[in-house]
Amino acid sequence: MTRVIKQVGKIALLASMTCAISLPVMAAQHPNLVINQQDVAAMKQAITQPGSFQNAFNTTQSNVDKGLAQPIEVPVPKDAGGGYTHEKHKSNYQQMYDTGIIYQLTGDKKYAKYVKDMLLQYASLYPTLPLHPMRKSNNEGKLFWQGLNEAVWLVHTIQAYDFIYDALTPAERNTIETGAIIPAALFLSEQSPHTFNKVHNHGTWATAAVGMSGYVLDKPLWVERALYDLNLAKKGGFMRQLDELFSPDGYYNEGPYYQRYALMPFVTFAKAIEQNEPQRKIFQYRDGILLKAITSTVELSYNKLFFPLNDAIKSKGIDTIELVNGVAIAYGLNGDPRLLDIAQQQHNILLTGDGLKVAQGLDNKLQQPFPFVSTLLRDGQQGNDGALVVMRQGKATDQAIVFKATAQGLGHGHFDKLTWQFYDAGNEIVSDYGAARFLNVEAKFGGRYLPENESWAKQTIAHNTLIVDEKSHFNGKLKAANKNNPTLHFYSAKQDLTIASASIDTAYDDDVAFKRTLALVNIKQRDAVIGIDIMRVTANKPHQYDLPVHYQGQLIDTNFDRQASLTQLSALGTENGYQHLWLLATANLAKDKAANKLAKVTWLNDNGHFYTHSTLVNTNFNNATNEQMLFTQLGANDPDMNLRQQQSFIHRVNATNHTYVSVMEPHGEYNPSKEYTLEATSNIAGLIHHQQAELEAVQIRFTDGQQYLLAINHADNAVTQETQSVISVNGVQYPFSGRAELLDIKEFK
Repeated sequence: MTRVIKQVGKIALLASMTCAISLPVMAAQHPNLVINQQDVAAMKQAITQPGSFQNAFNTTQSNVDKGLAQPIEVPVPKDAGGGYTHEKHKSNYQQMYDTGIIYQLTGDKKYAKYVKDMLLQYASLYPTLPLHPMRKSNNEGKLFWQGLNEAVWLVHTIQAYDFIYDALTPAERNTIETGAIIPAALFLSEQSPHTFNKVHNHGTWATAAVGMSGYVLDKPLWVERALYDLNLAKKGGFMRQLDELFSPDGYYNEGPYYQRYALMPFVTFAKAIEQNEPQRKIFQYRDGILLKAITSTVELSYNKLFFPLNDAIKSKGIDTIELVNGVAIAYGLNGDPRLLDIAQQQHNILLTGDGLKVAQGLDNKLQQPFPFVSTLLRDGQQGNDGALVVMRQGKATDQAIVFKATAQGLGHGHFDKLTWQFYDAGNEIVSDYGAARFLNVEAKFGGRYLPENESWAKQTIAHNTLIVDEKSHFNGKLKAANKNNPTLHFYSAKQDLTIASASIDTAYDDDVAFKRTLALVNIKQRDAVIGIDIMRVTANKPHQYDLPVHYQGQLIDTNFDRQASLTQLSALGTENGYQHLWLLATANLAKDKAANKLAKVTWLNDNGHFYTHSTLVNTNFNNATNEQMLFTQLGANDPDMNLRQQQSFIHRVNATNHTYVSVMEPHGEYNPSKEYTLEATSNIAGLIHHQQAELEAVQIRFTDGQQYLLAINHADNAVTQETQSVISVNGVQYPFSGRAELLDIKEFK
């Protein structure tokens, strides 16, 4: 408590000193945040004419009118996320916001009165509140269990207040400001410096709430603090967050789920800055980093859902309100017709000036297809902390590979260096668990992250990457993980072939290093798209290496014998996530010492397609003491049944050095309605791996005799498409260009 008092005293002194500094004059007119008076005039005109905007207005007004028919309730907070009081305060701020904008568009005083009456109740309640009884210790709230939700409340509430400002008497404004808005803003800033100054999405919401309140209440010092931290030292604040949380490509370091969430305060506060102080040129800052962030958020989705990296709820997608706001604001700034394609899929027209532009663009059919193409998104402030690579075939539901070679992602990051996912025909095929959480389901641990988020979802075995000696990367220690990043060696995207390679040698304390190369290849001659995966691990002594594939669907077949546990199951291990895996079956792959044998696992996905993962066995069996395939199901040591029942197979090798080589192959179709099955078996007959110094090749033979060679140049100087290389395979010289090329072997005979 003494430390808090000293901090507040220090801030008060700073405030008195800063008042002597010339601060920008705030706009006197209201509304002055996300919309202005010119927007209101244009929107009033638009609601008189048939079209998308009028439809959105009518729907919102109808919902608002239903709310006005209900008594106002501002309950004393007692519940965590998902509980009644928590949800009531959430619905209250949304109702106030919607009602306020309807007042702006109709001028009907009943709407302003409703918002005023609710704000007066909050002004009466807020000063009496202690810290929330279910508070989160590292970010405490009053109205809500965590200060994050408090900031979200103020972001919406200050806009509602701004909408009705001119309908209030000076006395009413004074009561609302001194009772609710000022105490909430001070609680989020001066009384919570550890969060307000933090470079994190919690800090972004807090600075946005306080900065926007500063514009409405004509408190320029609040705006400066929101931009540059409480001490104006530029060690935190909104601008520091823009500098550190996004890479130069617009990738947010916590991953797409939290990029989506953080986008709301970033773009909303930025819009308010642009309205009040256009001279700051906020949307041009860091080469337009906010606009890049909006676009990259869209790019980080597949079939309308975000890639579930790190702590992610898998049901979140592009229709989330945060991205609806982002797309509208971006379109209002740049008029990019490709953004209208996303807006059309969102089915949500905002009642803002930017929302009007979107509605008019859609009504005039100006939209153009958003290009879902292969992309490299660097990670880190300078773009040198690894990268996320998305490999695509051009359409939103075509085959796609996500290669995660990023930094840790702070506290929401998972220990999953060089993991991957595979998508096809609209579905996740090789999957990532995401977060272990039932968001806002109070019966499930109060809607918070479940204990299994730490014991399973964050552990390396929960992902499709290498695990050494059943230990997670960095031994599951966040501090070490945040200090070490993968190295991206190259990325190349050309027609019909996208490839990337990355490595890391710090995920384990001892002698282990591993490098992964992933490629998405379109073999047009066969009308086939396959994924090729090369994972090379090196060490100075023998280790147990596990490489899991978490798959979505029903196991169909394997080309090797499995020994199943028929009457009793046991957990695969005792810690680091292994304790949550039931061991269903095992297979000894090393009993046949024939070189270049394939181990094939086939499953059927809900999209009606078959998938076969073919991996080389005994590629270096002189060093291998054992090679197994383990089949598992999630759910062991889970008394509360918190975990989803998902399946995986794990390729286990005991060796010093090993190279995993595998191919991911979509094929066939199963139609239960019309009762037919096509091509239910794999078309791949063999794989051979070739290594020649910095040159590498994977030879793929199909059942009809066709053969292809993926030739790769790992040398640092192979940086252009014109770079020429030659790899020798079985006495035949294969020239290729650039980083990699798919060659038809028959052309060299």
